[in-house]
Amino acid sequence: MKSVLLLASAAAVALVSAPALAAAPESPAAPAAAASSDPAKTGKYGEWGVALENRDLSVKPGDDFDSYASGKWFARTVIPADRGGTSSFLELYERTQDNLRALVTKGEGTKYNTFYKSFMDEKSVEARGLAPLMADVGKVRAITSKRDFARLMGSTDGDFGIAPFQWGVEADTADAGMNVLWLYQGGIGMPERDYYLAKQFAPQRAAYKAYIARTLAKLGEPNAAAMAAKVYAFEAALAQKSWPAADRRDVDKVNNPMSTLELAQYAPGIEWNAFWEGAKVPTQKRIIVAEKTAIRDIAAVYADTPLDVLKAWQVFHIADGASPYLGKAMVDSRFLYRKTITGVTSILPRWKRAVSQVDNSMGELLGQDYVKAHFPPAAKAKMESLVANLKLAMADRIKANEWMSAPTKASALEKLAKMDVMVGYPDKFRDYSALSIEGKDLYGNVQRAGKFDADYNLADLGKPVDRKKWAMNPQTINAYNGGLENKIVFPAGILQAPFFDMEADDAVNYGAIGGVIGHEIVHGFDDQGRKIDATGAVRDWWTKEDNDRFVKEAKVFGDQYAKFEAAPGQFVNPDLTMGENIADLGGVLVALDAYRKSLNGKPAPVIGGLTGEQRFFLAWAQVWREKNREDAIRSQVTSDPHSPGRFRVLGPLANVDAWYQAFGVKPGDKMYIAPERRARLW
Repeated sequence: MKSVLLLASAAAVALVSAPALAAAPESPAAPAAAASSDPAKTGKYGEWGVALENRDLSVKPGDDFDSYASGKWFARTVIPADRGGTSSFLELYERTQDNLRALVTKGEGTKYNTFYKSFMDEKSVEARGLAPLMADVGKVRAITSKRDFARLMGSTDGDFGIAPFQWGVEADTADAGMNVLWLYQGGIGMPERDYYLAKQFAPQRAAYKAYIARTLAKLGEPNAAAMAAKVYAFEAALAQKSWPAADRRDVDKVNNPMSTLELAQYAPGIEWNAFWEGAKVPTQKRIIVAEKTAIRDIAAVYADTPLDVLKAWQVFHIADGASPYLGKAMVDSRFLYRKTITGVTSILPRWKRAVSQVDNSMGELLGQDYVKAHFPPAAKAKMESLVANLKLAMADRIKANEWMSAPTKASALEKLAKMDVMVGYPDKFRDYSALSIEGKDLYGNVQRAGKFDADYNLADLGKPVDRKKWAMNPQTINAYNGGLENKIVFPAGILQAPFFDMEADDAVNYGAIGGVIGHEIVHGFDDQGRKIDATGAVRDWWTKEDNDRFVKEAKVFGDQYAKFEAAPGQFVNPDLTMGENIADLGGVLVALDAYRKSLNGKPAPVIGGLTGEQRFFLAWAQVWREKNREDAIRSQVTSDPHSPGRFRVLGPLANVDAWYQAFGVKPGDKMYIAPERRARLW
């Protein structure tokens, strides 16, 4: 099943990439069971919110603050075999998964309990074998024309299968109060175009080619190896025409409105009328065609590809999407390829895959019960107060900004004032009463849930934007800025230690969840968010002088990240990660201002021999502590707009004057940057 990448259109910007937490069935799992005193299991980080035992005091803070704050954790932590890495985020994810498991197993008679049982009923899944899959494969193999094939591709939204394009309903760039159709590049099975093009991913390409051939052979394709080579060649041609990930997050580049007729004239390689008929999308006066030239060129590649190759490509992807819900042979075959992406050596336990699927398929139904059990009203109230304080701090930073002119400041303050804040869970939960879930039909349950979700989203087309709808579940360990909706959302899931703890020291809460809040606020003013006005429309509200200064300072900041070597020979891409890096730096600064303001002029207490600001920065480092396999890092650096966790510690703090003062960082220390060379953005 496919999903539209909101980050690609700048419609929403999350704190971390979704795959890192909303794990697919074969994504890395959490650490093995640990002692009850382990914060990863208990959620108790020291006496006041930071696990000081993780520090490596042999490392100077100014040489490597990440190692200083977490060096002993790095030294003793072993990445489990079924995981691409481990981190504070994923430790919390695992604790939450345990809570969700308790809900789904005890919720006898609920739809999510029935869905979970259908996943766990491995005996029934094995007994059905490939029969459910072959019914869908048969539909593809019966097709005799490209027009009928285009119609089938249009029907794959929310279902097993694939199309050269992805589409979704989001706010209009010109009128953010109305929903329009967005169209994106698609059609490839590996994580990003670079996997088809870059020399370093040769092992992954070999594994993927073998997986295609293996799958087609299992499904009775004559000359499976030869056809698999043609299928791969088709995808490689699509990848060659696709835009790089960095270009896909540029609001100006992806803002290409066309009508249905104009799109058909611009990219004539596909039977668009049949395609939209299959997708149940009527004629549109306005479609935002994101990767414009790529979509034109992909349509041309499609036109030149024989129907038998396209059908084999479709059959393979139906099987690939369905494999996690079939017998062990199909699950294992898929995992044999998928593990090359993250470097894991064993698959997640079945119960974790089951909980993840239930979470993905009916998240708000499960979330409604989750917040009743795990999110007290006091936490919601305190969090809302923190957000209000952070917004005030951001307003003060805008007002005090020495390089921004009065007109630009006024527009920035207007946008900030109109930025909606949503905490914990939506005001109104989704109604799942029309979704049919059957106890012995895992394959069908996944299909029906996928189509139910696709229909839910498509129903918004041409209607006013409902800004109260959420793009994340309440139990999600993440947060996001709604971009074209000008809102910030903090699900209940992330409002737990080490991010937020009602009993933690204020400095820790401000350094952890405060930094997260600041991060999401600043996304509204990062290199892409600054192109969106208070209403959510894409509009340039900056003076030329202010724009030039921002671009210059962003270049200074980006040059620093370009020197970060994430894996041997592979460096952070500052163009891809710029928005997240700016949000990290601005988030730290805004949260620190808010913390200082919360003291009401009184000195911060010294706790554990540490000043308030030292505790603040340690909390930030604790949040971004992570340890990953090299394959997982390479995947992230290639496709993810977020820098690896290590550089979310080192990069921002090296530009924060107060961090130098808090830890006595001096010239000669490895992280030291002279004041005049530090980035000054927000």
